[in-house]
Amino acid sequence: MTPRETGETGAYPDLEIGHRETWAVGMPAILKSMGPALKDMGPLRTAQLLSAMNQKGGFDCMSCAWPDPDHRSPAEFCENGAKAVTWEATPVTVPARFFAENSIDDMLGISEYELGLLGRLTEPMYRAKGASHYVPVSWPAAFSLIADKLNGLSSPDEATFYTSGRTANETAFVYQLFVRAFGTNNLPDCSNMCHESTGVALGETIGVGKSTIAYDDFGKSDLIIVMGQNPGTNHPRMLTALEDAKRNGATIIGVNPLPEAGLIRYKNPQKVRGIIGRGTELADQYLQIRSGGDMALLQATSRRVLDAEAAAPGTVLDHAFISEHCSGLEEFTAHIAGLDEAAVLEATGLTTAEIDEFAARYLAADRVIITWAMGLTQQKKSVDTLKELINLLLLRGNIGKPGAGASPIRGHSNVQGDRTMGIWEQMSDKFLDDLGREFAFEPPREHGADSLATVEGLRGGAIKVFVALGGNFVSAISDTAVAEAAMRGAEMTVQISTKLNRSHAVVGDEALILPTLGRTEIDVQATGAQFLSVEDSVCAVHATHGRVAPVAPGLLSEVAIVTRLAQATLGDKYGIDWVGFERDYNIIRDHISRVVPGFESFNEDVRRKGGFILPNGPRDERRFDTATGKAMITVNDLEHLERPPGRLILQSMRSHDQFNTTIYSLNDRYRGIKNGRDVIFVNPDDITELGLSDGQRVDIFSEWPGEPDRELLGYRVVSYPTARGCAAAYYPEANVLVPLSSAALSSKTPVSKAIIVRLEPAAVRA
Repeated sequence: MTPRETGETGAYPDLEIGHRETWAVGMPAILKSMGPALKDMGPLRTAQLLSAMNQKGGFDCMSCAWPDPDHRSPAEFCENGAKAVTWEATPVTVPARFFAENSIDDMLGISEYELGLLGRLTEPMYRAKGASHYVPVSWPAAFSLIADKLNGLSSPDEATFYTSGRTANETAFVYQLFVRAFGTNNLPDCSNMCHESTGVALGETIGVGKSTIAYDDFGKSDLIIVMGQNPGTNHPRMLTALEDAKRNGATIIGVNPLPEAGLIRYKNPQKVRGIIGRGTELADQYLQIRSGGDMALLQATSRRVLDAEAAAPGTVLDHAFISEHCSGLEEFTAHIAGLDEAAVLEATGLTTAEIDEFAARYLAADRVIITWAMGLTQQKKSVDTLKELINLLLLRGNIGKPGAGASPIRGHSNVQGDRTMGIWEQMSDKFLDDLGREFAFEPPREHGADSLATVEGLRGGAIKVFVALGGNFVSAISDTAVAEAAMRGAEMTVQISTKLNRSHAVVGDEALILPTLGRTEIDVQATGAQFLSVEDSVCAVHATHGRVAPVAPGLLSEVAIVTRLAQATLGDKYGIDWVGFERDYNIIRDHISRVVPGFESFNEDVRRKGGFILPNGPRDERRFDTATGKAMITVNDLEHLERPPGRLILQSMRSHDQFNTTIYSLNDRYRGIKNGRDVIFVNPDDITELGLSDGQRVDIFSEWPGEPDRELLGYRVVSYPTARGCAAAYYPEANVLVPLSSAALSSKTPVSKAIIVRLEPAAVRA
């Protein structure tokens, strides 16, 4: 049910608003994770899985890409990781009668949350053209239907192949191989919607779009700056690393429009002080920045660093590092000298004293880590913002030394590994050369469609077939109504999935659902039990082994589904050993070792306990593979995000009981929300200024030049201490407010953290 289908009472009549928390985790996290696990999976299955989660020789958590410490606790998982396992490994399966009793139109009326509660998918399903229902179909028939459709296209570019970041390395490699052997680079993925800005900015400035730190660097740092990120919900195990850093003497600064409990105080559930004590105070300074103001803060801090150097020449900047490894300092210095302080204060909503304190803390630290997530990447000038972040680090040599560096934190567990394996519409000629040499074919060279271009292609008829390896594309992408209409224009849609979601109800003329094994399940092929691998946020690659029997007979692994689809579509074309890939995943890894740098001894290295670390030029040897051969200090023009009178800047965000588009419950414990999601968080002074009241129902309209207003109706105003002029609402519901054309410059990431909205008293609807 959505708010637009209801009257003034909203979509969730049992919605309750309580008090926000000022600390995270502790005993409530244990109860909220273990309770559902024991109830849904039972004691034995719970013990089997949680004792193996994130352990050497166990399986990797599917809920985020946070790295694992070398020395791990017996319970190396967090509340949301346990919920993710419970969600996937539930023994509940979708009843066979469900599809017979519910048409696709009926499924549209079931919420994401309720669809997920139905359980695991167990058999392939097919919706024929003109049919109202899915019906069971055999695996051979399903593959034949897809292959016939693909081979009947006038061009391979009329198909697009999406990938979720939960897809393992081996699967991702054979998937992109199949797609390129088929003849297209249309390989959109979830990274297009989250950290694409990171890849673009870091690739241009330091030569690699990945983190430049190792896990142990957190414990060696003097200062950790956490920007646009809520680790208490999105990467809870990060709080342990922050606690360890704090106890080693590090200073921590939080930069975020909302006060997030996980950055204020952490009660470690594995420590006595986390159960009966106060826990650990984390943020020494908390800047509630205005949405979109991060670039201004970073530039203002760099200006203060340069001013300090001018006042005491030779004592502030790392001149040796800059001279040997960087280019662009003179141009940057001249540009930043003209920074308008008044514009900075307006853009950030901060005071001069707050920025001075922030800069003083940076100047006092010898080893600085800046870590960020989508609060920075989903802005219009997100690429330039991240270039300014790199500028600030470079000025004092904070890349390529212990305890210092750039640390993007990925949300999907293997989104970084998927890109390493070739899931990208713009892979380099070097990668394509090596791939073609390994498999004796010429991969296509023309860049393919990313996520936004995929929607445009479906919308205009240029793309006719949509295949998704995991994920929930129509809910994850921006401009929900436009995206759904585009998807319905496809000739065929294919979803490879473990559970139902909205994308199974928003389909083309023909639609197939192909159920697959989850990461928790044992994968047995002709040569025996197989394992897969993933890459985490700090470039560590390690194995992941399923631990429990599949939830139903007849399920295929993702590798098996991809390779059988490739066989059905391509036959013996190019002589690629698709059958061998399914029989023995070691064969896939052998091929990867000859194509992907850093994986030269893949089959040996991945079998080490704890896996191996990929080489990283900036981190390992201060080598920067950029256009100049040096790290690039860049000049970027500050663009102020104007907030028109009577408007707010809205950001979308997750609730605590949520992983991306997967909703575990209707609660958001840390923000005081229970039994509902149709809320908008607004500063109390803004509520008064707008003539509204706490608890009032409003209609939300987004405003974008040249576009009609998008709307989200019947939302409850919640008075909340967010930054002035800012508001927040839950993802994916708020995606409907983000026009497809509202995308970050250079990276084309949807601008979900800077939506200009107006609020109007909700109209009474029948």
